Amino acid sequence: MGFSCGVVGLPNVGKSTTFNSLSSAKAEAQNFPFCTIEPNVGVVPVPDARLKQLAEIYKTQSEVPTSIRFVDIAGLVRGASKGEGLGNQFLSHIREVDAIAHVVRCFEDENITHVDGKIDPVSDVETIHTELVLKDLDTVQKRHEKAQRQSKGGDAKEKLAVTLFAEMIEHLDGGKPVRSFDLNQDEKKAELVDELQLLTAKPTFYVANLDEASIGEPEQNAHYQALVKYAQDEGADVVPICAALEEQIAELDPEDRPEFLESAGLKEPGLHRVIRTGYELLGLITFLTAGEKECRAWTVRRGATAPQAAGVIHTDFERGFIKAEVIWWEDLVELGSESKCKEAGKLGIEGKEYQVRDGDVIHFRFNV
Repeated sequence: MGFSCGVVGLPNVGKSTTFNSLSSAKAEAQNFPFCTIEPNVGVVPVPDARLKQLAEIYKTQSEVPTSIRFVDIAGLVRGASKGEGLGNQFLSHIREVDAIAHVVRCFEDENITHVDGKIDPVSDVETIHTELVLKDLDTVQKRHEKAQRQSKGGDAKEKLAVTLFAEMIEHLDGGKPVRSFDLNQDEKKAELVDELQLLTAKPTFYVANLDEASIGEPEQNAHYQALVKYAQDEGADVVPICAALEEQIAELDPEDRPEFLESAGLKEPGLHRVIRTGYELLGLITFLTAGEKECRAWTVRRGATAPQAAGVIHTDFERGFIKAEVIWWEDLVELGSESKCKEAGKLGIEGKEYQVRDGDVIHFRFNV
């Protein structure tokens, strides 16, 4: 499934270093602006401890996690909405992703230049926020002008567009993102907005890039605290990491990582939280299939039905869906086998209307 999260930020905030840590597709990280021009793409496994637990039960030969695509997008500066720097490329690349991970610098280092000459995470966020809002404002204004012309012929859709986009222009003009604009669950309005692929409509979270000294106690970092307060006001998550440390972790052999993490005072790589946060922000959940050959995690949208989940494995499974045999993963781990789950009444037989839960272990029955 082509779910993607764009990694964005001002130049020299640690954006490409963060991407390098996330992905085996290495982006160039250098101490000068715009070292990333074309976006780098990495397919990143989503950490899931449930797979290992299931593999132990089934004596599985392999474990296959689900994944999400991260896209490293060129740094942006003021005026990008008008084409400054690499503005046009940056904005077009953001338009193609499903969500945004905004990397924000929260550390002082005189050896690493800052495009504005000072460390101010809230100002950095507002720079990008403003440019995205301005670009969306330009897009909506043009669409509003088109709707005004076409609505004169009595087109109902265009009449709705005139009213909708007039309200949205006022909203954006106040510096507010499209994602905070209330569509009142109106499907026709939502379709009109979706057609524009607006940048500030995309769900967003923040990655606070700290220095190594702060990662154990981020609440002691004033820059981090300022970013958290800003994010709370807009209802966004903040994930603290030290990108330089995470890059070191990513380069270690897997068997050496636990000792390194312990020495750094970490329970897991911070980037595991970045991956999970991006995954959850996209409204995704994981269901599992398990057997002797493999235990595998699969991605579906939250609210997906059993046939839709079956279709992720193979279109024939959805087309010929009969039923789904479902066990909650915790029940399976606790009881130790499918047969014991069945004896205990923990194996459910579900039909076409069943909505898949995050953590369901499913065996599909189908006939084509």
